[in-house]
Amino acid sequence: MNEESFNMNVRKFLKKLGITAQREIERAVLEGIANGQLKGDETLTAKVQITLKGTTLDLEIDGEVALQ
Repeated sequence: MNEESFNMNVRKFLKKLGITAQREIERAVLEGIANGQLKGDETLTAKVQITLKGTTLDLEIDGEVALQ
């Protein structure tokens, strides 16, 4: 295994994950506010699960997103 290449590929994946997740969270919140489902002052719980096929990785991360 080429560790330098592996490290760069992991970083690329995480960058894509972060950008996509942020965009989708923002879209969902704005949509929720627009349709009255959210007021805009909530703290929302969030969960992400990452699995890596071919390995035993099954990682779950919980957190919160405050809207104010």
